[in-house]
Amino acid sequence: MPIRSAPIDVLFLSWRDASHPEGGGSERYVHRMAEGMAARGLRVVLFCAAHDRAPADEVLRGVRIVRRGGRLGVYPRAMLHVLRSRPRVVVDVQNGLPFFSRLVTRGAVVVLVHHVHREQWPIVFGPRAGALGWWIESVLAPRLYRRSRYVTVSGATAEELASLGVDPARTTIVPNGLDAPPAVDVPRSAAPRLVVLGRLVPHKQVEHALEVVARLRGRWPGLRLSVVGEGWWEERLREEADRLGITGRVDFHGYVGEREKHELLARSWVHLCPSVKEGWGLVVSEAGGHEVPTVGYRSAGGLRESVLDGRTGILVEDLDGLTEAVDGLLHDDAARTAMGRAAARYAASLTWPAGVATFAAVLDTAAGGSAAGAVVQDVDGGVVPLRGGAVGVGDGGDAGDDGDAEPGTDEQGDQRTRERLHPGTRFRRGGRRRVTVDAPAMIHNAAPPTMPSAPA
Repeated sequence: MPIRSAPIDVLFLSWRDASHPEGGGSERYVHRMAEGMAARGLRVVLFCAAHDRAPADEVLRGVRIVRRGGRLGVYPRAMLHVLRSRPRVVVDVQNGLPFFSRLVTRGAVVVLVHHVHREQWPIVFGPRAGALGWWIESVLAPRLYRRSRYVTVSGATAEELASLGVDPARTTIVPNGLDAPPAVDVPRSAAPRLVVLGRLVPHKQVEHALEVVARLRGRWPGLRLSVVGEGWWEERLREEADRLGITGRVDFHGYVGEREKHELLARSWVHLCPSVKEGWGLVVSEAGGHEVPTVGYRSAGGLRESVLDGRTGILVEDLDGLTEAVDGLLHDDAARTAMGRAAARYAASLTWPAGVATFAAVLDTAAGGSAAGAVVQDVDGGVVPLRGGAVGVGDGGDAGDDGDAEPGTDEQGDQRTRERLHPGTRFRRGGRRRVTVDAPAMIHNAAPPTMPSAPA
């Protein structure tokens, strides 16, 4: 099917799309933003790698999807597509490697980064190839895109980008939204059940979830683990389960449909997210939608924002802490229930329309619009909330929340939340500074801007 010749307003370049066998939360985010731009009347194309689960060309929810090339071949094919189509704005989705679109277009380029891959390069590609990949991501890409605006999903990633030399004034935080979970009529498992959800690849560290089960099996004879997802690392995980002697306690479900995924989450007691790095961790919010708290690693970056530590889940430092936190939640029904309810309220506060509105503002600004307005924030004495304290995400509480999910006073909890979530805070080495930030750019639930409609 030939690509239509009408001018493209927004061209998304993504390594994978949501239908790809290795697609995940970041790909769903790209689809949501692309669909949101199409719903505003813009001509939107998503260019990504080809695979055997979808056709080479199709239109979904107003977005034309073009699939060409393979794991690496998609990159030169995407550059050629930019040259031929001459879009008004390119969204270069940097999943470790950029598409180098800045080299082949004079139009606006916005770089979308879910998380920085510092730790993942050597794990996946080994020391030499990993070092080259990290040099491209950390040195070459920031220089190549030094005049481009950036979008990321969390303050943690924004800080990492700043450490690579990306000016925070060019970075916009647009957190993940969450689709309303389908209604599922399944009870919570009578016996304790853990769940880990995502691609089965080394940097997701599903082995740590297996180790937790092995360590706790003596205390919890009925303990089981659901591993939901597929990937090339699955055989190694099965071998590890066999080595640990817990094969009979682990259910490898592979790829499942949306309803079955949510049924498995709803049956679980605790969700584990032992990943090395997450930009946000959409699976955390999906589990929270079923009142399932998450235990994960603080060092994973975005989990410091998708998990409100001590309120919607628990963040830990290492495998020992992971095991201890899971054991504690299995023992304490009241705390686990309270955290689950707070997680559900927090998940409900994450909406796609708010993120789409801010994403549109970024594209408008990049294309020469003037949607942004600046405010001054003094961070010398602490965090001063912008626009009456709006930070674009909830804190897991509501007017009827009695606070039993987290020790301490409500005032202390609110302060911790502001310190953790406020996206306008920027720190440099050794001190704090007074900064000027874009209100719509840094707060994803600001008033919707006016993205220009597509030309006739």
